[in-house]
Amino acid sequence: MQVNIHYAKTHLSKLIEQAENGEEVVLARNGKPAVALVPVPAKKRKTLLGALKGKMWISDDFNSPETNKEIEDLFLNSSLFPGPSSKPRKKSA
Repeated sequence: MQVNIHYAKTHLSKLIEQAENGEEVVLARNGKPAVALVPVPAKKRKTLLGALKGKMWISDDFNSPETNKEIEDLFLNSSLFPGPSSKPRKKSA
């Protein structure tokens, strides 16, 4: 599609959308093609896989039965997380 500059000024958004959808859009000055609207290719995102390599450390026993038991004890036997057998605390006045 070829359009004159005056038309392009008043319908620029529509022309941009058409160019993004693959349509050839040429702007003409005095009936002669001057420029073409073409879409800018999308930038590829860099892959983030391995971004933390060498920056993070996990213990070899992070999922051992001993570690899991320790975490379980912290949750079940802590005053922060009282279990059902705990007595309710009285509110101070």
